[in-house]
Amino acid sequence: MDEITKYSGKHYIKNVAFFGDADISEADETYKEAFDTAELLASEGYAIVDGGGSGVMEAATSGAEKANGETITVTFDPTNAPGFEGKYIGNVPDQEVITTNYIDRMFKLMENGDIFIIFKGGSGTISEFGTAWVLAKLYYGHHKPFLLFGSFWAEIIDVFRKNMNIDNTELGVFEIVTTKEEALVAIKKFEEKISGRDHNNDGKNDEYDKAFTK
Repeated sequence: MDEITKYSGKHYIKNVAFFGDADISEADETYKEAFDTAELLASEGYAIVDGGGSGVMEAATSGAEKANGETITVTFDPTNAPGFEGKYIGNVPDQEVITTNYIDRMFKLMENGDIFIIFKGGSGTISEFGTAWVLAKLYYGHHKPFLLFGSFWAEIIDVFRKNMNIDNTELGVFEIVTTKEEALVAIKKFEEKISGRDHNNDGKNDEYDKAFTK
């Protein structure tokens, strides 16, 4: 783990990474949910991590800042990716981690989060959801859990469960939440589970974190 994500004392979850739609305004319900959730989590002492863009990402930074919380963005400025939103001038964090391409950005976001919250989004959000899910399955027991925010996720997961080969282990690495309060409770529950792991090698030989670095 890098210095940003090292565990401190008994707090095994410090950084919460937000994923979701970049193409929404402040009037959108998803924006409001991300803003309010970030504000609550920041008020509880969690640092908020996002991709430095607009929409859900800007909502996460702004919500955390309202609670005087710590904010981190992971960005890159594309030159040949017109379909990517890029860095948003209105998203100004306490700390910015700069990457050189979309793939590095996605994995650096996951490296710098101890848990992920995935809001409604498009194909980019789907890719982040799938990556978080497969890594949690592959490194189960040393994995980073994630939350799916919104009741619509239940229908999506049910389709996967009915039509794909999804086992119980894969269904246990995330939780669906519909309110900021449920998100906070779920994070604390996952932290309690993580606290029961063997952390003798934390920061040294964690195979999960090595998956994010070259």
